[in-house]
Amino acid sequence: MSEETVAPVAEVAVPGQPQLVTFGCRLNAFESEVIRGHASAAGLGDAIIFNTCAVTSEAERQARQAIRKARRENPSARIIVTGCAAQIAPEKFAEMAEVDAVLGNEEKLKAESFAALSLSREPSVQVSDIMSVTETAPHLISGFAERARAFVEIQQGCDHRCTFCIIPFGRGNSRSVPVGAIVEQIRTLVANNVREVVLTGVDITSFGGDLPGKPQLGALVRRILNLVPDLPRLRLSSLDVVEVDEELKDIIATDARLMPHLHLSLQAGDDMILKRMKRRHSRDDAIRFVAEMRARRPDLVFGADLIAGFPTETDAMFENSLRLVDECDLTFLHVFPYSARKGTPAAKMPQVPGNIRKERAQILRARGLERQRAYFARLLGSPARILVEKSEGERAFGHSDHFAPVTLQGHAAPGSIIETRIEAATDEHLIATAA
Repeated sequence: MSEETVAPVAEVAVPGQPQLVTFGCRLNAFESEVIRGHASAAGLGDAIIFNTCAVTSEAERQARQAIRKARRENPSARIIVTGCAAQIAPEKFAEMAEVDAVLGNEEKLKAESFAALSLSREPSVQVSDIMSVTETAPHLISGFAERARAFVEIQQGCDHRCTFCIIPFGRGNSRSVPVGAIVEQIRTLVANNVREVVLTGVDITSFGGDLPGKPQLGALVRRILNLVPDLPRLRLSSLDVVEVDEELKDIIATDARLMPHLHLSLQAGDDMILKRMKRRHSRDDAIRFVAEMRARRPDLVFGADLIAGFPTETDAMFENSLRLVDECDLTFLHVFPYSARKGTPAAKMPQVPGNIRKERAQILRARGLERQRAYFARLLGSPARILVEKSEGERAFGHSDHFAPVTLQGHAAPGSIIETRIEAATDEHLIATAA
């Protein structure tokens, strides 16, 4: 679970065009754009394609529920299921009466997979052994459904084996996209008016280990910023604190185009739990990294993934995670109650009762909300640059440089970057007016 998850996104249906329903991470969001292009080219205009997630059992349950609803509302549609849940357990989806086809994570990115579906309406399952895949082919997309911001895949898969995580079995081992292909993709997006790019993958700090010369993430970021000077804003998805290279630290500290918001894959704040999770960092590693980077760029804002109720977690161990939120001044939290995934080592460990997991997750979320409220309060009356992502009448919506969600009073065109003043705040977002 080293990549941030996002809320399920179901598009408004457009007649004659395939409809994508995307669950899970930002990498899935990028891949849904690749899928859209292949499905459209294959003439699958009646298809509803579910790009699933397997991070938690709840994510799978939501996908199955959404599939059943889609069939009830669209009895003649072609329903295709892909993504991590489909890769790990294709039989579960193939057995659903609502599903017409199942594609694995490798197959979903190939034009020929959709071409084959266009030639036959017979039920089909195309899922290969993801562990046998050794390369990640670059995929060029010209735009993004969310036009102002775009996610760009730089890496796929994971070589680590955290004891709670099923994702390597859905994504395979770590493979990097060549630097030149990444730069070409970003240039294409910028030429099509994308103003912000988020570099994404399953484990982006492992980028480059399989490429000639073994370039690290910092070298890639520097190349992007140098070779695409018209890109106003660049962001990074989840970082593993002990794998951030020195060149990347220098860029974070000195380049204003790299946004001052970092999301950390922490998972816990107790050393014994981190060890049992088979993480690479300790509690002190996380604290040191945050302190070092804040000393070098004082306005940095940090988010983090945290798991509540991991097997064997005691009250004292949970308190260590809770204290870490304050000690690192974490602002934006993604909190997950631990979800046992069949086939992972953690599923065989002594389990924390489900009600305690949920209670601890609620406590963590409440602490995160306290930190977020405090951060929002500090911003009142201050200036903020906002990238407008969508506009509805006399209101616009976007994010600040620090990734705070902002509602802007007044009309503003999507894709514009506006200087504003923060006037008020709710628990969910800031409210601003143009400066």
